[in-house]
Amino acid sequence: MDASLPVSSPTEPLPDWITCHADDETYEWARSGWQRAATIPGAWFDADKADRIVERWPRIFRLTDDRFAGIAFKLLPWQEITVRLLVGWKKPVEIIDPETHSQTIAYVRIFRRLDLWIPRKNGKSEFLAALAVLFFVLEKIQGAQAYVFARDEDQALIPFNKMVQIIEAADGLKEDRHGNERITINARSIYLRETSSLCQLLTGSTKGKHGKSPTVTVGDEIHEWKSTEIADTLRQGTGARLQPIELFASTAGRRENRVGYEWFQESLSIMRGEIDDPSTLVVYFGIDDEDDWTEETIWRKANPSLGLTPTLDYLRTEFRKAKGRPAQEAIFQCYHLNRWVDQIGGWLPRSKWQACTADAKSWPRLWEENKGRRAFLAFDVSSVNDLTALVAILPPDADNDKWVVIPRFWVPEETLERRAQEDKRVNWNAWVKSGALETTPGDFVDLNFLMRAIFDAGAHFAVERIGYDPWGTSKLIGDLQHEGLDAELLVDMRQTTANLSAPTKEFERLVFAQDIEHGGHPVLGWMAGHCSVRFDVNLNYVPDKKHSLDKIDGVVATVMGIGLAMTDEEPEPASPWDDPDYTLVKQS
Repeated sequence: MDASLPVSSPTEPLPDWITCHADDETYEWARSGWQRAATIPGAWFDADKADRIVERWPRIFRLTDDRFAGIAFKLLPWQEITVRLLVGWKKPVEIIDPETHSQTIAYVRIFRRLDLWIPRKNGKSEFLAALAVLFFVLEKIQGAQAYVFARDEDQALIPFNKMVQIIEAADGLKEDRHGNERITINARSIYLRETSSLCQLLTGSTKGKHGKSPTVTVGDEIHEWKSTEIADTLRQGTGARLQPIELFASTAGRRENRVGYEWFQESLSIMRGEIDDPSTLVVYFGIDDEDDWTEETIWRKANPSLGLTPTLDYLRTEFRKAKGRPAQEAIFQCYHLNRWVDQIGGWLPRSKWQACTADAKSWPRLWEENKGRRAFLAFDVSSVNDLTALVAILPPDADNDKWVVIPRFWVPEETLERRAQEDKRVNWNAWVKSGALETTPGDFVDLNFLMRAIFDAGAHFAVERIGYDPWGTSKLIGDLQHEGLDAELLVDMRQTTANLSAPTKEFERLVFAQDIEHGGHPVLGWMAGHCSVRFDVNLNYVPDKKHSLDKIDGVVATVMGIGLAMTDEEPEPASPWDDPDYTLVKQS
């Protein structure tokens, strides 16, 4: 609160620290923030206070990580504008004086909420934490309360620990000049002795969040939130505070996450004046839909700290890794250019798939040519009248430098004609004639055919593991064991992101590196051609049955088989200290 008289008028032109970016569309948010605040009756900009805080900032705060550790926190232009707008704009509000109970006027900050949307590695966490320390510690409000949260406690620890590091690195914050403790820091809380103020780390659960009276709220990574309930609950508790502030920050994420994407859409609407909310300052850096994300000049539009962090060399390296790989391209655009992503269709380009084999008609020979090799089986059982897949995955060995995938597919015979009529793009009958697709009698898949194929593969290869999804397979698993299959060979592989993410990325890598041989199998190639992938909140991705254009059972089974092989591999020790057989002194 500030009861001093206004020192500037909203009728004044934009200040130099904004007009110097007049030709830069990247700073639309800065012009918007100034102009929206200026429309409030009685609003004024306290330039002296803004100047004072910006001038003192690098004398108070120090950076905390890596090559920056211990260096004075000198604000970058985008950070300086944000600080000036947050602390400078004020408005008059009528209040009841708690001592006299008479009506009076107080001048309070206009901006009560910050929505910061910026790509990774632009100093978001450090800046967010420093802002939190500014408003929680340096404003010296008696009995202040601050709360830090994110999707879960582990994620909330990132900004919370940054606050701790900034406090500990700052001169004269944690202790006074005589060495007396001013701030007590615990694993989940920060206590200010002088003002009896408490900052707490919150879990991602919505339980126990009522009854609080926040002065400062810090919410990180909005794009991963499951709901806005914590933010909403904390906001409802700010009614007794004259100038509470909410500090929210995030990168882009999946459009599928409606919570994060709708918050982002609201932020843009506020920035553009489509929603009347002058109390929210939106700071946004990202590329537009029409921008060519492969152009380095566009990268600067999304990364205002480029050169300092991230470095241009880092972005170039990540770009080269991603280029030509649709899923990786999406991740690059999301994390580094702040572009929201959907599920990815055309995940495995046809040209890359075809390049994996020198002979696109060699698939019938792979079975005999690889007899006796070490193998991992995986099967994906469909609904009763759909495709079922069994895939044998053969890792490289001393005589073979490529992975080999050998699939088998079944459909009910009585559904074949209907399939041929409904989808003329696919020559189902030709696949059956060639042996690429097998039929089972009747109008549903007879899993006895799959069971016999599993035993055939067991007799033909050195099978080490067999992966399956337990959904719809309990009878088959029982029958396999009843017929003598060793139960230890069977591995429950639910088709979750946790199980399939790593092998999905490895399968993708093998295809792009041409390190997998599929012999041009037409059914598997058809599935690979229209397979989409879906992302989780951390942008891990797996094959997406729901949004792929058609069946992808063979791709899913392939990924499962690769996952089994990856789990079975014994990694080499990263260093002698990781080798249990390593000793520093030879035994005599």
